[in-house]
Amino acid sequence: MHLGLQLPIFAWPGGPQQLGATFSRIAEQAEHAGFYSLWTMDHVQGPPVFGAIELEVLEGWSALAFAAARTKHIKLGVLVTAVNFRYPGLLVKTATTLDVLSGGRSYFGIGAAYFAEENLAYGIPFPPVKERFERLEETLQIALQMWSGDERSYEGKYYQLARPLNSPQALQKPHPPILIAGGGERKTLQLVARYGDACNLFPHEGIETVRHKLAVLREHCEAIGRPYEQIEKTALSPFLRFTRDGRDGTLSPAAAIDHFAELGELGISHMIISTPNVYEPELLELLATEVIPAVEKIPVVSS
Repeated sequence: MHLGLQLPIFAWPGGPQQLGATFSRIAEQAEHAGFYSLWTMDHVQGPPVFGAIELEVLEGWSALAFAAARTKHIKLGVLVTAVNFRYPGLLVKTATTLDVLSGGRSYFGIGAAYFAEENLAYGIPFPPVKERFERLEETLQIALQMWSGDERSYEGKYYQLARPLNSPQALQKPHPPILIAGGGERKTLQLVARYGDACNLFPHEGIETVRHKLAVLREHCEAIGRPYEQIEKTALSPFLRFTRDGRDGTLSPAAAIDHFAELGELGISHMIISTPNVYEPELLELLATEVIPAVEKIPVVSS
């Protein structure tokens, strides 16, 4: 099993003046610790689930470009890009730029978006959910076309591209892995089966819920004749707190390993976590020495 680290909020000691230095240290230490991947969010305000909307948030793709220059091996991704924030052609160009400049280390994480208040605050149109999913599917089609080198015009319901040239092309072949987040059974998981290379589910909803969502994904794959095993199963566990002894409701290394192993039994091969005190060097050292080596040995059920 792989272990990834998400940085959703950048409200760290020292404030904006020290944010760049702190971020650089965290990215470098995360790579040194053995994390497989590093993720940001695609928010421009703090979602209420993280507390006050005024908390420091960095634009996700720009932040990853910064991280790419300070790391060498760790995978990089936005968990996940809001489909309505950017025109699809420019989004694919942005993702390709990160892939090229990072040496082929990017994921293309994308979803239908949900935070309406944030869009209104920034003057970004926020269509109804049905339209957002239709735009998501067109964006996925455009991404695959651009990464295939097909420059023919694209004529969709919402997007029309006269010549979707993508030069230079992404380094990863056939393209950066497409991660489609969410557990919607009728549309999201169907899009994963048809277009995605990875899904992203939420263990805090319960182990049985994750098991059920994966079963639904398998059904969608079977319906279109796609091997279920081709899709990377990832999961996001936010708000985890770790201590050496598991005090005050935190996770000890042993408890964390047991939690991840339970998900591995379901087929989750890539766990992504976030923790509010990620800026503490001692925390990343604890994960590096007592959690990540054990997580890498967790067997993952493949079917």
